[in-house]
Amino acid sequence: MRDSISGGALTEVSLMILLSLYTPHHGYGIMQFVEEMTEGRLQLGAGTLYGAINTLEEKGWISFYAREGRRNEYLITHEGKQVVQEEKERLKSLLTLLEDITGGKHD
Repeated sequence: MRDSISGGALTEVSLMILLSLYTPHHGYGIMQFVEEMTEGRLQLGAGTLYGAINTLEEKGWISFYAREGRRNEYLITHEGKQVVQEEKERLKSLLTLLEDITGGKHD
């Protein structure tokens, strides 16, 4: 997460949590989203998830949305969407570099 190097890459966990919160989700919903979208490659433990939620909330990238029973739901903020857009551009640039160096697109 861009907390130690200015302008650095997001961790995959942070990016996936931010993507999951384009619609409101509680912790378990985030876990399900991430597991489903990564086809089981990435599975979040509760400690990792709630630590990341706290950090993302402190950064202002997500915010409390509503309480559903005993569960808090979160939603990505405008600032969080900007961070995702910057990461998207960074990854596009990296992919272009990879394609240039390795001789083009490969399946």
